[in-house]
Amino acid sequence: QVQLVESGGGLVQAGGSLRLSCLASGRTFSSYAMGWFRQAPGKEREFVAAISRSGRSTGYADSVKGRFTISRDNAKNTVYLQMNILKPEDTAVYYCAATLSAYYGGSYYSNYDVWGQGTQVTVSS
Repeated sequence: QVQLVESGGGLVQAGGSLRLSCLASGRTFSSYAMGWFRQAPGKEREFVAAISRSGRSTGYADSVKGRFTISRDNAKNTVYLQMNILKPEDTAVYYCAATLSAYYGGSYYSNYDVWGQGTQVTVSS
């Protein structure tokens, strides 16, 4: 089973940008559909973005559409989340997730069976 390690979080001012990375162990990364989720204090985990095994299909939450971009590099076993025009409400722990069960995992967290430990993103106003 793949293991996931997120990086790239930090503190940024509103309007700024961050790029999160999720490095997967193992040699079967291209077999996994990937997703990004986030969880703010006192709130449930919510979907941010998803990408298919090949990278040809992507999907976004309405709250981040047009500001965030998900991508993957299967040769580097890495999925990325480019976050632009960050807002204070984007503050959360961001989690990378993976599933073997589907070509595209979609927005339901129950579709994913492997999770990273998370990386904190804090956006100051």
